[in-house]
Amino acid sequence: MWHVVAHPYGIGLSALLAFIPLGWLFLSLGVWRWPAHKSCFIALLVALAVAILGWKMPPVLALEGAANGAVMAIWPIMWVIFAAIFTYNITLKTGAMEKIKGFMASISNDRRVQVLLIAWGFGGFLEAAAGFGTAVAIPTAILISLDFDPFFASVLCLLANTVPVAFGAVGIPVITLAKIADVNLMRLTLDAVIQLTPFVLVLPLALIWVMTRSLSQLKGVIGTAIVAGLSFAIPQLLIGAFMGPELVAVAGSLCSMIGVAIWAKISPPVKEWHFPGENLAAKKTVEYHTSTGEQLVAWAPYIFLGVFIIGSNHAIFPALANVLGAIKSSFRIYNGPGGTPMVLPWILTPGTLIMLGAVLGGLVQGASLSDFTTTVAKTAGQLQKTTLTVVTIVAMALVMMYSGMVSAIAVALAMATGGFYPVIAPIIGAMGTFLTGSDTSSNVLFGALQKQTAIQIGADPTWITAANTAGATAGKMISPQSIAVACSATGQTGAEGNIFRTMIVYCIGYTLILGLWVYFVNATRLFL
Repeated sequence: MWHVVAHPYGIGLSALLAFIPLGWLFLSLGVWRWPAHKSCFIALLVALAVAILGWKMPPVLALEGAANGAVMAIWPIMWVIFAAIFTYNITLKTGAMEKIKGFMASISNDRRVQVLLIAWGFGGFLEAAAGFGTAVAIPTAILISLDFDPFFASVLCLLANTVPVAFGAVGIPVITLAKIADVNLMRLTLDAVIQLTPFVLVLPLALIWVMTRSLSQLKGVIGTAIVAGLSFAIPQLLIGAFMGPELVAVAGSLCSMIGVAIWAKISPPVKEWHFPGENLAAKKTVEYHTSTGEQLVAWAPYIFLGVFIIGSNHAIFPALANVLGAIKSSFRIYNGPGGTPMVLPWILTPGTLIMLGAVLGGLVQGASLSDFTTTVAKTAGQLQKTTLTVVTIVAMALVMMYSGMVSAIAVALAMATGGFYPVIAPIIGAMGTFLTGSDTSSNVLFGALQKQTAIQIGADPTWITAANTAGATAGKMISPQSIAVACSATGQTGAEGNIFRTMIVYCIGYTLILGLWVYFVNATRLFL
């Protein structure tokens, strides 16, 4: 019977050999700019070859591990992504998204307030509810319609689209990370929220400074910025502590939007701020009037989603959650060392709850059967390459984990960095998002590695694992996929290099501060 041997060729050589599939991803995605679906498919083949030839893993077990990963990728990961994009597409089909966008653009004419409301609040909501580039493309388009410079609008939206990424698409990055690393989901959620909270509080202020390049221009909107941060951070902390990851960013961003909108009305800036040289006489004043009822209808899919997630939460309605949770299938795919049965919940899973909300919300908005079927086809077409990418990258990650390759890399990292590793952990997460464009994919790639390395150095495994998803939010702002979305949405094809050079400075600062925060808290916990 085959047994896992973490270091068949000694610690150093084994780690180098185990790194080959990841090295291929760094080269093919980061240097050669291969499409992700092609690069990840080859990475899976490379991982299978290294596991079978280098770690002597039986081919049957290697294929079973890959199949286990493929099933996990489809359910729940791709099901959540499909449902989230379907929800967004149905709101486009019914015209509801135009009402939401119009309302967002009509709150204030002060450029600083517009950025806090649209790039920070609304962008965060789109990332939390849908992800997949919507949080960059749509807020950027709204800002440009308000006469923002396209390059500047892209930079602001990329910077804002960071902290919500960890809980994007209704918490799927953290849910996936908990499964991959085998850590407690509630504890992981709270740790990730704690790591990101300082950035939630500071980023609204940073957005205004980046836009105005003057600390003095905070005057008049510092209260608005504080409201934007606090009204995001407090709900995020409470929900992360008591309910789980699904509504963390949804509730935070919604509360932030509402807080900014209310504060802008009761305490507007004494003097409106506009870009230098802006022609105020020719400036369009946005007027958009919809009733409360019309806005409720426009937001209906997301309102239903919130009701369903709260109603099925075990801490709030345990009896209902138990009934829904019992509707599941359990089977075993991987039969080697470390293998466990797969459990697929059919109702009590974010993807199903999102889809139910989308269908009911779409019906409220007047969607027809034809609208639903064409939207399903459109969404499936949009996600073909994404599906191949996610399936192959999760399959590769499980092959590396089951074979012992992840352990080999973890031990080598622990020996090389020692107690300094917590500073490095967020950087690894950021690299994963930079390569793949996805916090979820970064967690799949490096989640188990982070936990194993933490164990090797005697650090808190859940805290260090959480640092991967927190660090991945930094990588999102320099991900080629995110920058490409920003450029295509603003007609700036060819400006990708300029945007990257601007964002890399912010990314480095963000990641280093996060690394020090992770290190400090980990050291404090160990001391206590």
